[in-house]
Formats: sequence, C-alpha cells, structure tokens
Amino acid sequence: MSTQGALPEIRKTVILNASIEKVWKAVATSEGIAAWWMPNTFEPIAGHEFVLHAGQFGDSLCKVTEIDPPHHVAFHWGKDWHITFELSELEQNKTEFTLIHSGWDEAQVTEFGQPHPVIRGIMDGGWENIVKNLLVHYIED
Repeated sequence: MSTQGALPEIRKTVILNASIEKVWKAVATSEGIAAWWMPNTFEPIAGHEFVLHAGQFGDSLCKVTEIDPPHHVAFHWGKDWHITFELSELEQNKTEFTLIHSGWDEAQVTEFGQPHPVIRGIMDGGWENIVKNLLVHYIED
C-alpha cells in the first residue's frame, strides 16, 4: 500500500477451537456479531446496507461489499473504513480468524472529527480485546 498519507491496516488473527461453520455464524450473522461486537442490522448479502449501533458514538452506516461463505465477509464502515473477516479451516474444529480494518489516512478525520492516527491507535487496542477475548469467549464458552 503506497497511497500517500495511508496508515497501516489493523490486523488481528486468532486460532479458535471451533468449526469454520460455527465461526462463520458468529461473524456473518446479525445475532452473532451482536453477541461479541455490537448490535447491528447486518445481513450476509452483498450490497446490503446496514447499521452498527455504536452506543455513545451513535449509529454507523455500513455496506456489505463481499461475501464468500464460510471464508470471507467484508463491508464498508462509515465514510472511511473497510472491515474484512477472513476464516480458514485448519483442521476439524480449528479455525483461523483474521480481522482486517483498513482505510486509515493520517490526513483524515472520522465522522466525529477525530484524527485517524489517534483513533487508529485506540482501535488497535480495542480490536485486540474484541478479537482475542470477546470473540474467543463467545465461540469457545
């Protein structure tokens, strides 16, 4: 990625003790996403527009850009960001899950007027907890 002003994407990978089908249901259904991340109106249909209900930060408009069950789902989040969930079956009941949060630019600000470099640092830590704690507990407990 050589775009001027671009900041590195956030990537979080975890190995889950669950089938790819179980992980897919957790990351590509409205109920699943709500259980470990945030309430939403997601539907696994390319082109579907949905809302992430981000609590104190309000609602964010999103749009599904890619869907390839049970391996890949991606969507635009708000005006700048793109989220990708990638799943790989390692063996029976073991799935590698990777979250990719891209669209960061050092010259941009969020819808709320916050500079991307600041929010990227906060979100990097947030995703670490969400993927490696909340998602793991939801799937494995």
